[in-house]
Amino acid sequence: MIDNLFRGLFDTDMTVIITPAEFLTCLGVSLGIGLILAALYQYHTRYTRSFVVTLALLPAVVCVVIMMVNGNVGTGVAVAGTFSLVRFRSAPGTAREICAIFLAMAAGLIAGMGYLGYAVLCTLVLGGAELLFRMLSAKADGGASLYKTLHITIPEDLDYSDVFDEPLREFTREYELTSVKTTNMGSLFRLTYNITLRDSRTEKSLIDRLRCRNGNLEITVSKQETAIGEL
Repeated sequence: MIDNLFRGLFDTDMTVIITPAEFLTCLGVSLGIGLILAALYQYHTRYTRSFVVTLALLPAVVCVVIMMVNGNVGTGVAVAGTFSLVRFRSAPGTAREICAIFLAMAAGLIAGMGYLGYAVLCTLVLGGAELLFRMLSAKADGGASLYKTLHITIPEDLDYSDVFDEPLREFTREYELTSVKTTNMGSLFRLTYNITLRDSRTEKSLIDRLRCRNGNLEITVSKQETAIGEL
């Protein structure tokens, strides 16, 4: 009676039956893999709780789906179509989030096929590689704090063509005037520069020098937005 509880209504003699012990073993390993991936993702990064919980459970969900497909081509096609709909029901993610999701799905798929050792090995190797690349990328981006966007408000009667060139040459490696906009009913101009500081510690000194030339009007320095978009 108990054996029949874990059999499908449409099973045949050609169907491979998964025992409850095998099912629980694969499910337990998948949950462990999800915890490892979630821990790696949280290391020195900003994250949301909902995404981390999803990442921890995703390998187990994929594992169960693959075990239930169990060689059935028609069911496999239906599952693939279901997974494709998820992309259009979710908000766009960063490249790193997409990579983490694909890694979790791959590990769950391997576990669902019964290759538990390979699933754990895949998680450790690829998860460790992703962590290593992220640490190297963080070191390479150490100079990102030098790239700034500078907004300067000036009165309408001030000739902005070269009035700020001297302090900008002194405190920046490169600077470029990217836009000029009128504000306050045309009585003020708002200049936007993309600048690369020589030293991030000289940011206040640059602002003080600029204030002397724009009549102590508003000056804003912010992180420079790159043109490279996320996936």
